[in-house]
Amino acid sequence: MKKSNSHSWKEKIIEKALLFCALVSVLTTASIVVVLSYETFEFFREVSIISFFTDRQWTPLFADKHFGIAPLLCGTFLTSIIALVVAAPLGIIIAVYLSEYASPRFRRIVKPTLEILAGVPTVIYGYFALLFVTPLLQKVIPGLPGFNALSPGIVMGIMILPLISSLSEDAMYAVPQSLRNAAYALGSSKLQVSFKVVIPAAFSGITASFILAISRAIGETMLVAIAAGQMPQITLNPLEPVMTMTTFIVQVSLGDVPTGTLEYRTIFAVGTMLFLLTFGLNIIGHKLRKRFREVYV
Repeated sequence: MKKSNSHSWKEKIIEKALLFCALVSVLTTASIVVVLSYETFEFFREVSIISFFTDRQWTPLFADKHFGIAPLLCGTFLTSIIALVVAAPLGIIIAVYLSEYASPRFRRIVKPTLEILAGVPTVIYGYFALLFVTPLLQKVIPGLPGFNALSPGIVMGIMILPLISSLSEDAMYAVPQSLRNAAYALGSSKLQVSFKVVIPAAFSGITASFILAISRAIGETMLVAIAAGQMPQITLNPLEPVMTMTTFIVQVSLGDVPTGTLEYRTIFAVGTMLFLLTFGLNIIGHKLRKRFREVYV
């Protein structure tokens, strides 16, 4: 009887501790939302929300102030799209090999090794892009500036590669073997089964990996802050320097701008936009993963 009471008491302590951790997480998120909302509201009391989305210049720290977020959005999406173009095909190829061709032992070794890339500090990726990839590209593309969107975009693609390959491989690995056997019975080769049966069957899971990867790329800070430059402009040319939303937040957060000023509040307006973008993409990715689980679980 005493042992039963002791066991029940310990379980209650563990339950309360887990509840406390969950509440801390929820309250932290709520506090972030409240701070962002308040400072953003104060920002839009002085700046028109219409000009925020329609003005084509972003110069809040200049004498001639403009608060159009379009250049920051353009730089953010440009580097993120380059990253996805690099990571998506490589990630799918790696996922197909690990799921359909690799032996179980090779898969157990290579997959965790590949995921180590996700643990490398992003500042290292930034200097790798600036000091290695950019000089390499300058030999191929004469006249390429030292800061550009292409170099950090390529390195960012390498950074998000484990996310795409791992999640896509999980989605492919979960496809029922009966679908593969049916395709083999009809005379299909392993390559045909991989690309015409397995990938379409795991499409929702693969798409979720793309969305989560692009969300990760949009929120990347140090890599683009180091290698992409700090020139807010609307351009689709990857050979030009750009400024992303996260780069601007880093620039203003260095301490040169007085707290409470309009210039200071711009980081909260930009942060709110960044939060809404990543939050929306994460919701879409979560729904796609949920759909994938409902199909195969």
